[in-house]
Amino acid sequence: MLFTLSKEVKFVFAREKDVMDRIAQYYGDANDSVADMIKSLGEGLGDDEGLAAANANDIASMESAANSSAIIRFVNLILYQGVVDHASDIHIEPFENDFKIRYRVDGALYEMKAPDVKMAPAIISRVKILSNLNIAERRIPQDGRIALTVAGRPVDLRVSCLPTAHGESVVMRILDQTTTSLDLENVGFAEDIYEQITMDIEKPNGIFIVTGPTGSGKTTTLYSVLRRINTIDTKLLTAEEPVEYNVDGIVQVPIDARVGNTFGKVLRAFLRQDPDVMMIGEIRDLETAEIAVQAALTGHFVFSTLHTNDAAGAVMRLIDMNVAPYLLASTLEAVLGQRLVRTCCRECREAYEPDDETLERIEMTRDQIGGRPFY
Repeated sequence: MLFTLSKEVKFVFAREKDVMDRIAQYYGDANDSVADMIKSLGEGLGDDEGLAAANANDIASMESAANSSAIIRFVNLILYQGVVDHASDIHIEPFENDFKIRYRVDGALYEMKAPDVKMAPAIISRVKILSNLNIAERRIPQDGRIALTVAGRPVDLRVSCLPTAHGESVVMRILDQTTTSLDLENVGFAEDIYEQITMDIEKPNGIFIVTGPTGSGKTTTLYSVLRRINTIDTKLLTAEEPVEYNVDGIVQVPIDARVGNTFGKVLRAFLRQDPDVMMIGEIRDLETAEIAVQAALTGHFVFSTLHTNDAAGAVMRLIDMNVAPYLLASTLEAVLGQRLVRTCCRECREAYEPDDETLERIEMTRDQIGGRPFY
């Protein structure tokens, strides 16, 4: 920095919050930054270039627009804002006469001011370039990944592109390992559920399934369990599509059907790797289910997920896959059904004293509350 600035550099200590507050004070808040950036988009691209980028047949113009400084800055702002706002997903959605950018924060979607709809192809192309996707292919869904460093924190984004009637819809799932606790104690289970889980995962063999809707934290729960049992005397293998969290001491294998690396093929290879514990990202078909059962019967512990509405539905789902009921009875140790509870905004929440009717509805007494605050 001394040679770059040609000035003496003094290093001082400052908290991250203080630095971010000063940036907002002198450079404007998020809405001001977005408004200024949108204004610069029109100045940076110009009408002709923006329209050329919107032409699906003009790949060269589209790539040129996607690599323009204005588009690069705007996409960087979209990603940065999603990370600092602790969003779980970023949605970029083109419509016939409109273009929406939305963030999912604590389970709810919030809209960000978006530029003119003619800029959508260039913005989406920029995201596809960052994700190493084919910007010329707009007819089929594509999946990719972006690795970022935001405010010194490593962040991964899972990118999904879906062709629609008015362009491609892009959804980016934000995986910020620094803000996601992978300690089982901090996942948020009730005490009796937590104790039951800790007993079940200590068993030498069997199948443990976590079920719930998409985005309900199933994978996070499984990783918390794996970290709990990740010891020097335990061999752990995971098969995932894709690998969401990198954990030392666990052999993690990404699934890629494009090269023939399917769940079935990887799991058969796992059985020759002398594992103690296996984690399957999702049981999707009979082949995967049969290998999981076979592994459990031969002395391994298998963790996996299923998409069902509740824990009881997991058994019926496996039977619908034609898994023999007697094999399930011999191997299925536990099924955990979970949902995410929306959190209160830490900036605007207010404490209150719950009345007797509320306590009765949640089946708690004042002694059980123990003076804990309600919001």
